[in-house]
Amino acid sequence: MKSIQKIKLISLLLFLNSCVTQFIPKVNEGKELLVVEGLITDQPDTNTIKLSKSLPLGKRSVANPFKGCTVTISDDLGDIFSLTEAKAGSYITDPANFQGVIGRSYTLHIITNVANNNHTYESSPVELKPVPPIDSVYYEKVTIQENNGISTQEGCQIYLNTHDPINQTKFYRWEYSETWEFHLPYNIVPNKQCWISSNSDVINIKNTSILEAVRIDRYPLIFISNQTDRLNVKYSVLVNQYSMNEDEYQYWEKLQNMSEQVGGLYDMIPSSIPSNIFCIDDPNEKVLGYFSVSARSSKRIFIKDLFSGLIDLYNNCFSDSIFNGDFIPNLNISSWIIEAGLIHPTTWIIGPGGLLQQIFLPPISYEIITRNPGCADCTVRGTKTEPYFWNSDK
Repeated sequence: MKSIQKIKLISLLLFLNSCVTQFIPKVNEGKELLVVEGLITDQPDTNTIKLSKSLPLGKRSVANPFKGCTVTISDDLGDIFSLTEAKAGSYITDPANFQGVIGRSYTLHIITNVANNNHTYESSPVELKPVPPIDSVYYEKVTIQENNGISTQEGCQIYLNTHDPINQTKFYRWEYSETWEFHLPYNIVPNKQCWISSNSDVINIKNTSILEAVRIDRYPLIFISNQTDRLNVKYSVLVNQYSMNEDEYQYWEKLQNMSEQVGGLYDMIPSSIPSNIFCIDDPNEKVLGYFSVSARSSKRIFIKDLFSGLIDLYNNCFSDSIFNGDFIPNLNISSWIIEAGLIHPTTWIIGPGGLLQQIFLPPISYEIITRNPGCADCTVRGTKTEPYFWNSDK
């Protein structure tokens, strides 16, 4: 009788589970909206304005670039600078003709050039505010787990210090670019040593308007766990510091809140975050994103230290071995040799006088293979080109 009841209960649970379907709330986001990602600074670099089209709520977040637009930037002196579409949806300035100037205001202009549905967009004028230098970027080891001093696991917390001696900058934002060197643990030549670079994908902002003195100490910028190979050989991070006005701070704060939420029914949707870009010929047309203007200060640090308990990403690379040139069927280009060498087996015999005597047997050649290309070629994950700044810490 108990068995029958268990079967009925399991059947009911399976039935209820099969009735669960994804619920997408009905919101007015079926229309493609213009999405703008743009930042210009006071540095003599190329500035990029990225234009794309929004995707309906619930669709996969894939790139949907907005091509063929006319993009210009004007300043409060009446100068106009044209941007060039370097690749689909990415429009860049010419460093020879444009560099932001502190104290000057800039406006972004966009014409979509779409047949039968052409629109003109314009941002609010944004003043390029100064930003103080970064005082220091530094790291501290963090114990993640410790078992009586055995098998200690360590991570790395990176902090930032900055201050504004004239108390002019109240709102801060930081971006960073990581680079790290990694090595394959096998005898692979030449693709054994590579580098990986990665840009920050989190929002780091700080409001100091309520502080008497604009000083930021020990801001926790990045935490590196032991579940990555960033700290195995050598690691570097370049931190960029920007200033903002209060409107832009509120934009990033709302975007940060949205990105940190789980994604429930009543969470904010992107169109609820106000932009500083507007459609000139249709005031009801929503625009997503923000046109940012700021001075930039930067600082780079290197970390080359020993951290305990780092994960071995190549622990499961061994898949088979070949001894004495034995033939393995179906060994083709989908398999790679990652280790080769000689095994020198020995045995012990009872020699004269009853003494144990070690006998060396003929060596056995071997090759270890893998079907994971990342175990045999570091360029699957990174590049063999050493970064130009890699030895600047020496």
